[in-house]
Amino acid sequence: MDPALYVILDRGAARGRDLVDLLAAAIAGGCRMVQLREKEWPSGQLLPLAERLRARCAADGVTFIVNDRVDLALAVDADGVHLGQDDLPARVARPLLRPGMILGVSTHDVGQARAALADGADYIAVGSMFPTPTKPAFQLVGPDLIRTLRAEIPVPLVGIGGITHDNVQEVIGAGADGVAVISAVDAAADPRAACERFLGLIRAARGLTPPGSSL
Repeated sequence: MDPALYVILDRGAARGRDLVDLLAAAIAGGCRMVQLREKEWPSGQLLPLAERLRARCAADGVTFIVNDRVDLALAVDADGVHLGQDDLPARVARPLLRPGMILGVSTHDVGQARAALADGADYIAVGSMFPTPTKPAFQLVGPDLIRTLRAEIPVPLVGIGGITHDNVQEVIGAGADGVAVISAVDAAADPRAACERFLGLIRAARGLTPPGSSL
């Protein structure tokens, strides 16, 4: 699992773009972890698309996560499932997963993050970092929450919500192991280039490469 750049594939954010093509572009741009997020289609309708995305991820060694739906994640042999605060509780979902499956949990405060860790989360998403059109009602916590959690949370912390090329380094600088992005890649004119730029900025923020260097 490499959550440095965690691309969330969402039909709404993609604005009609084929998610399989979008996945291919993200992988070409260096993304190694993706999530399928779908809030409208029932699982039966979503199954064929999930199978195609899973097959492509498996072929390229990319971690494939399904949002919300434990049944669908199990059905397509996904690498894991991601749960929000209103989904099946992590403590209930964990025993349902196959050994080795990844469990991610969205959190918005210290108490939720501590509970996610205690319930067996393999990574913890923290947000919203910034205002986001994808979830305008999300509680805005900012990078300060990552700074607070970093000292006590040993599993990867992933910043989510309104992350762009302009603010990604602030999130990494706060101690995040990675960032989850939706519109910044799904709606980008060139998704591959968007991913490449994100990864360059992340590496620079970690001090691995100077700003402006090529990948």
